[in-house]
Amino acid sequence: MRKHEIIMDRKPYAIILAGGDGKRMGTKVAKQFLELDGKPILRHTIEQFLSLPFEIEIIVVLPQELKKYWKDYCTQNDFLPKYFLPSGGITRFHSVQNALKFIPDGSLVAVHDGVRPFVSKQFLIDLFEQAKSVPALIPAIKPVESIREIDKNGNSFSVDREKFLLVQTPQIFHSEVLVNAYKQAFSPKFTDDASVVEASGCNIRICQGSRYNIKITTPEDLEVAKSFMFILKDKTI
Repeated sequence: MRKHEIIMDRKPYAIILAGGDGKRMGTKVAKQFLELDGKPILRHTIEQFLSLPFEIEIIVVLPQELKKYWKDYCTQNDFLPKYFLPSGGITRFHSVQNALKFIPDGSLVAVHDGVRPFVSKQFLIDLFEQAKSVPALIPAIKPVESIREIDKNGNSFSVDREKFLLVQTPQIFHSEVLVNAYKQAFSPKFTDDASVVEASGCNIRICQGSRYNIKITTPEDLEVAKSFMFILKDKTI
């Protein structure tokens, strides 16, 4: 499929958030730079967006102190795609605000975790196609495990898992909706872009996520990712 075969009414942008460190992973290297099949996790993620059959502008958000590390890697390994590289903020919310400075009016904006490298080309195409006519679209999957809620006293009780969804990224928005939402003051209740947009008064549309689309934040996640990479190497997900 060639780049011009899919027509986008709004120019697509991808904000890839890579502001993590190695604390939960227990490594000296920030988690987004850990290698998976010989490449940093962040590179795998960026390459998925570069594979799309339409032109997309990419914005990679990194902590200021990690930019040189990443630039050196890209130069030494001839990985030199064109993208914007703003600095991360003190929270995820502020990092997205910094990225939005590069987004023009009338765009379609996907916000994605840099440590979700298994977001497939076809999955992204489907999301962008659905998002053309939906101001706020997020992928989610149903939990398969039983769920318990813990009260303030530490007691737990069973809840109906059919009432819950596990939210993923990329979350895709019409730019005017996202930019307007991020004019709000920060709140600790903002856990993702959907929560910010919803607080601004916009309804969120949910679509089917992918169980392969895992977020790598712990050593166990990394081991699962290695298994996924082995299984999926010759398979389209």
